[in-house]
Amino acid sequence: MDLSNWVLVLMELAETCGVSTLLQGFEQVWRLLLICLLSRLLFKLGGVSSMNHVVSMLAGMYSLFLFFDLHMLWVILLSLLCYLVLLLGRKSIRKGLFLSSAILVYLLIGELHLIDTVTWHKIRGSQMVVAMKAISLAFDLDRGVVSTLPTPIEFLGYVLFVGNVVFGPWISYATYKTAIVGRQLSWLWLRHSSLSLIKSQICLLVSSCIAPYLFLFFIPIHGNTFTHKWLRAYENALSFHFSNYFVGHLSESTSMLAGAGHTEEKDNIRWEMKVVKPLNVEIPRSMVMVVTSWNIPMSQWLKTYVFKNAMKLGTFPAILVTYTASALLHGLSFHLGAVLLSLGFITYVEHVLRKRLAAIFSACVLSRPCPSYCGHQHKKEYWVKLLNIVFSFLAVFHLTYLGSMFDPGLEEEVEEGYAAIHTIQRWSDLNWASHWVVFVSWIFYRLIL
Repeated sequence: MDLSNWVLVLMELAETCGVSTLLQGFEQVWRLLLICLLSRLLFKLGGVSSMNHVVSMLAGMYSLFLFFDLHMLWVILLSLLCYLVLLLGRKSIRKGLFLSSAILVYLLIGELHLIDTVTWHKIRGSQMVVAMKAISLAFDLDRGVVSTLPTPIEFLGYVLFVGNVVFGPWISYATYKTAIVGRQLSWLWLRHSSLSLIKSQICLLVSSCIAPYLFLFFIPIHGNTFTHKWLRAYENALSFHFSNYFVGHLSESTSMLAGAGHTEEKDNIRWEMKVVKPLNVEIPRSMVMVVTSWNIPMSQWLKTYVFKNAMKLGTFPAILVTYTASALLHGLSFHLGAVLLSLGFITYVEHVLRKRLAAIFSACVLSRPCPSYCGHQHKKEYWVKLLNIVFSFLAVFHLTYLGSMFDPGLEEEVEEGYAAIHTIQRWSDLNWASHWVVFVSWIFYRLIL
């Protein structure tokens, strides 16, 4: 394709896909952004904290109604169920475990088609955010981090906080309480929230209009059937990645607009909320860094409330429990469960293998970058950098394989969730390559142990 034809194709793609995608994306979220901004102004004007809790609750309910209509009642029902369990078990020292069990039962009943599958999938994200908030509050009550059970209005204001009830992310109860205080409006607040909104729209554009045509128009690579399968898998994975970045950056924007995401340093208020780090995923050092950068608040939640509680079982069982908990929160979906449990094995094998290699060679080849004061003898030698690059390419390989199943497919598949046969077929087309690599890596690790 010569330059003139390539330019024409890009212009047509921008006109038919780019403009319509951005307009549709903004049309879906502008009312939520406006509600978040109005809530922020009301938080600032309202002097009584109880009124701010009411504002947060009502604004969150209205936002849910805008996106889910009357199906929002399922999210409200979950919120009320969580508070009822906390209230009944207020004298227990196991509130976190009791509430987690109740939420699990509720979610399983919903997954077993208490309502239609399409509707349940639409509200799943909000259900997950409410569940994570309630569980974190329960464990914080057990640990004494939160001294007393909040009132019903305070609790509903927290779990239905307008800034993150639709798109997330999870925030702690302490963060929520600072969000509704109503800090002074500032240029930094507006700049950071606007910048996150711009990033989200760019990611939406890449996901919808660039990634699906990456090797067709933008980087025209042609090859045999084997090459085509992997290039197509990478396109699917990249499109899925940027759809996640879109939601992540959008959640940063809505949360900051509503007043969350600031820290106080002496007399200065710093506005910054990090939900995703795309560069750590697309140019990864390790799969461990990918997992922690994919959704930073959720990674912190899983580490604090699941992994640390499960560590008494041992490191590997704790990792499996953590990824299982993540899979259950995401719903009874075979493809998500398969991906998350595969991630558990991949990250564990990668971690122990690199830890062993770092000990053998006394080199900075761990899954995470070494601090400047580490005791390794070899830090920046060329062979150390080369070994880290090999593991980076290996991480991209795993990401391509795991993300290969997230293709647009039929509209019914996207709305209702991919069937198990879809996942098996996609990975079978790629010869189960990632799983074989993990198995060989584990064997190699055992040989050098």
